[in-house]
Amino acid sequence: MIAVFGHTNPDTDAITAAMVYANFLRRTGKAAAAYRLGELNKETEFVLRAAGVEAPPVLTDLPGGSTVALVDHNESAQSAPSLDESSVKFVVDHHKLGDLSTNEPIFMRFEPVGSTGTILTKMHREANLAIQPLDARLMLSAILSDTLHFRSPTTTPEDREVVSYLAQIADVGDIGAYAGEMFAAKSDLGDVPAERLLKMDYKVFEFAGKPYGLGVVETTNPGYVMGRASELLAAMDREKAEANLAGVLLSVVDILNETNKTLVLSATEEKVLREAFGAGIEGQVADLGSRISRKKQVVPTLEAYFGS
Repeated sequence: MIAVFGHTNPDTDAITAAMVYANFLRRTGKAAAAYRLGELNKETEFVLRAAGVEAPPVLTDLPGGSTVALVDHNESAQSAPSLDESSVKFVVDHHKLGDLSTNEPIFMRFEPVGSTGTILTKMHREANLAIQPLDARLMLSAILSDTLHFRSPTTTPEDREVVSYLAQIADVGDIGAYAGEMFAAKSDLGDVPAERLLKMDYKVFEFAGKPYGLGVVETTNPGYVMGRASELLAAMDREKAEANLAGVLLSVVDILNETNKTLVLSATEEKVLREAFGAGIEGQVADLGSRISRKKQVVPTLEAYFGS
């Protein structure tokens, strides 16, 4: 049995990609099951509820030697803790190649598109495998989420074409309205503790040999999130100490106005934000302008700054 899963602190792409790719593997003759490595965010809960489907179970135990397929990630720091004891056979991802290594050749599919959902759609087409309506809806949702309905600079013409194609199969007549419902669900954060808010879209990256935690809150109501800045900074401080991180950044992305305000935890992070991004800082908030993509605009800038 192949265990298929996305990254920790999963987003809509990580969850739906695991579900769709597990189904793809089963339909092409391989036993597979989808799992998740964390709790769902509000947007993903909405997507699954609207599709009438249950979330994959949490992967609580991965015995050594298990056969696995990774989707929407390929870095060990973002994966299951026991990944190095597993046999990775498949990877489908739209991020840069990380630290993954294997003892034998495996299937790998990487493309510079906005979402894993776009790649999975292409894989169905290439295999002459009809896309089922449920899978179409899940992949459509993933692309809209990851590209912020084409606002993100990660968006490609292929993403746009695939969304139009999938919407017909999924019977989603008004793509804009559906995306708006997704983003409204994502922005419903009133009962989310600060620790959870920090980790809802959070990944650890290594720059010049030092780990940094990079979180993102994408919302149509940034004022609410910024109103909880003191809570979030306290949660960031605890995470930095407990995980022994060199720094923690939390970007609050305004989906509609396409802006990024990043919370500044300490002098360490302030120095990085000023020197790497030329950011203006007022109080404990840095203005990163229109840098709304962690993958394309934040991480590469930090890599260049740290020389890693």
